[in-house]
Amino acid sequence: MADVHDKATRSYNMSRIKNKNTKPEILVRKFLFANGFRYRINDKKLPGKPDIVLPKYKTVIFVNGCFWHGHENCRYFKLPATRTDWWKEKIEKNIENDLKKHAQLKVAGYKVIVIWECELKGKTKEITLIELKKEFEITKKK
Repeated sequence: MADVHDKATRSYNMSRIKNKNTKPEILVRKFLFANGFRYRINDKKLPGKPDIVLPKYKTVIFVNGCFWHGHENCRYFKLPATRTDWWKEKIEKNIENDLKKHAQLKVAGYKVIVIWECELKGKTKEITLIELKKEFEITKKK
């Protein structure tokens, strides 16, 4: 199956995809701030430049896009019909890199939380954010 766009259009479309300050990240950041949690974003000193770092809780949050990070059994993750082998290899490498960075952060004493893009849509959004808040309230009590 051929791509529905010419090379220049596809290149432009791909260049418009953000890797920072995405809508799901901003949603989580606004929720955290509104609930009194203070954080840093994209700390370059930490492995993987986590999307959100809560130093007080020694916790990092990655807000992953389902497609780019290969979220299994998710309706938002489907390998493209064109260049399937290339995409499969790329996404597998992303997953491998994620696991490596998470392990490095855990060794450094950080708790790693991964929130998937699909968890921040529709009815599951409130559940995900409430669970996140509970996670920090448990940590506060320790």
